[in-house]
Amino acid sequence: MIFDSFPEFLPAEYRVKFATEPWERRQAAALRRKVFCEEQGVFANDDRDAIDEFAIQLVAISSLGVAPDDVVGAVRIHEAEPGVWWGSRLAVATAYRGIGALGTSLIRLAVCSAHARGCRRFYAHVQSQNALLFQRLHWRTIEETEFHGRPHHFMQADLAYYPPIANPEVGFLSLPKRAA
Repeated sequence: MIFDSFPEFLPAEYRVKFATEPWERRQAAALRRKVFCEEQGVFANDDRDAIDEFAIQLVAISSLGVAPDDVVGAVRIHEAEPGVWWGSRLAVATAYRGIGALGTSLIRLAVCSAHARGCRRFYAHVQSQNALLFQRLHWRTIEETEFHGRPHHFMQADLAYYPPIANPEVGFLSLPKRAA
């Protein structure tokens, strides 16, 4: 063949931040639907629930040049009771899962921003296949359980490793390395 195929272009940097624009929230919802409904079949048609009415949506946004282009990762957080926060619905687009830092950056912003808002405990139900990643990020398993009909780890973040971040609406740049 004369022309070799080129690998898919993936940006070199991503902005990880609170979703502040309507298009960011729409694309985050579409990504969650794709991951949790279409790919994993955890939910039938939509993964939204009552928590979405008050949760804070966080996004990882790819850039095309200097312009924001696409939501390629998402997670939501909420305060269940004073000082007790939860993270849920962590999703990364298929083409971006080989980029090591996107999920990690979303987790970091989730816990650090909650910490800045008075979080004393941060929990998540983590799918069992992702528990090792969370353990490497200073989370501990409290209990192995079933959640939404699938094996999960009920986990807690060690807040000592997540300093408060005061400006999550701006967030930070994530400059990930691609997996080999």
